[in-house]
Amino acid sequence: MLYAQTTPAEKRRRFRERLASGELLRFPGAFNPLSARLIERKGFDGVYISGAVLSADLGLPDIGLTTLTEVAGRAQQIARMTELPALVDADTGFGEPMNVARTIQTLEDAGLAGAHIEDQVNPKRCGHLDGKTVVDEATALKRIRAAVDARRDPDFLVMARTDIRATAPGAAGLAAAVDRARALVEAGADAIFPEAMRTLAEFEAVRSAVDVPILANMTEFGKSELFSVRQLADVGVNLVIWPVSMLRIAMGATDRALDALISEGHLTGKLDEMQHRAELYELVDYEAYTRFDTSVFNFEVER
Repeated sequence: MLYAQTTPAEKRRRFRERLASGELLRFPGAFNPLSARLIERKGFDGVYISGAVLSADLGLPDIGLTTLTEVAGRAQQIARMTELPALVDADTGFGEPMNVARTIQTLEDAGLAGAHIEDQVNPKRCGHLDGKTVVDEATALKRIRAAVDARRDPDFLVMARTDIRATAPGAAGLAAAVDRARALVEAGADAIFPEAMRTLAEFEAVRSAVDVPILANMTEFGKSELFSVRQLADVGVNLVIWPVSMLRIAMGATDRALDALISEGHLTGKLDEMQHRAELYELVDYEAYTRFDTSVFNFEVER
């Protein structure tokens, strides 16, 4: 009932423990608190909170328009609704190194298990679009050092994302990504998020270059092939995210339902695609609230 019973500190501890095991952890993207609870119920390992999703939720493109306050507030709403650890996209840290430090402490206070900071120039752009620009290595390392120095809970995961792969074609781009990944680890990053890797061999090259966990981003319609969990595990990936998938599916279904309303004037043909009222009430744990007030739950829902 209400919010998660597991404390943020305990979520972080368990997350670190499982990452250290070497197994591959699955983090679907939650687009709201209720979807985070469904992700937990389905047996996944954690919840990912995408900057692109948070931007889209506000009707904005993913170009660095959201603020720390907006991201931390929404991320807190999502993280507190699940017993799972939540990893959040913190973009470029919302400013200079001092801003990065404040970002980390704010996200700690919001109950997140970790965050990733990227090396794009601000304003950033979606990691799977062309025309990205990254900062020089010294600036990228300052961001990560600031993040590591600022955290108060040593179990809060500071992940470094690098977008440098896309700045040069072929082997040159991959070599740049490998070199930057190594430097980010030396600066204190607990994990590496190599963005827009194109092949399993590229993930494997990053895996071989660093001795910390690495993340694979399986976003649709992007630069990377959509590899399976088994394929990623076989090349040593430790964490996989599907950042925007659930939002895309939900919006696609909504689009089709609106078309049905226009063409048919009703949604009776869509009932089997909907979450039943009884399933919703079960997911929000409606019945448990009777422990506080029996007048809240005093009815039955027919299935």
